[in-house]
Amino acid sequence: MSSGTANVLMIGDIVGAPGLRALFTFLPSLIKKTEADLVIANGENALKGFGIGEEEIAAMRSYGVDVITSGNHVWERKEAADLLEAEPALLRPANYPRGLPGKGIAHIEGQSAPGLPAPMRASGASGHFEWLVVNLQGRRELYDIDCPFAKADQILANAARENPGALIVVDFHAESNEEKEALAWYLDGRASIVAGTHTHVPTADERTLPKGTGYLTDLGMTGPVDSVIGMNGDICVRRFLTQIPYKMETAEGSAAIMGALFRIDPESRRCVGIERVYESL
Repeated sequence: MSSGTANVLMIGDIVGAPGLRALFTFLPSLIKKTEADLVIANGENALKGFGIGEEEIAAMRSYGVDVITSGNHVWERKEAADLLEAEPALLRPANYPRGLPGKGIAHIEGQSAPGLPAPMRASGASGHFEWLVVNLQGRRELYDIDCPFAKADQILANAARENPGALIVVDFHAESNEEKEALAWYLDGRASIVAGTHTHVPTADERTLPKGTGYLTDLGMTGPVDSVIGMNGDICVRRFLTQIPYKMETAEGSAAIMGALFRIDPESRRCVGIERVYESL
């Protein structure tokens, strides 16, 4: 660990085979360099740009990802329900209606949580902290699911009773920058990290809020560089020119990994450092 901090490496939305290639190329060395204690990656676009499959989950885990968050695209594949039930490392947003398969929270204590393989760390620095990883989804310009603010209140109230020592990390998968910032302000001092995903465009507004929550509006995208948010640029242009919904395809070519490293003081649970990550092939 670096200077006694708890280090969380969060990776932006992984898009298709190019995103997995960038993850394979850069993540192991990033884990070692940053001495990451926990690695979280959003994988809802890992399978050809839409959804995620068993092979993609296995690949991400083998590269060093501990928890795979998601969002609205996690439901794209017919096998989604079975995967969400079977894969303890895969989360879906917690504020979808009750009764749906899967879970939106991962509790990791010591080396691992029940059913979760221990984090794989080249540095040997893992497993010294208790974590609660929360996956939420915004509603503005997305689906009218349950309120993420109310769901966060419920989750954090339960955590205060059942896991009072846990460091809380939130992946907020949302379209609206305003909604992302508002949730971070709402959770300031209650969560150690609130980081946004979904837009595939990295933002440069990393900061620690007044009560100690580390915040970044969007982690960006791990995927094709020469693209429109990871998709074939020519197809995207045609969609705008014609207003015909041509089928989107993952772009090819060079790829990059994007995300951020958050450093937390485990005693105060305040975020004491944020470093954006960008490496390209």
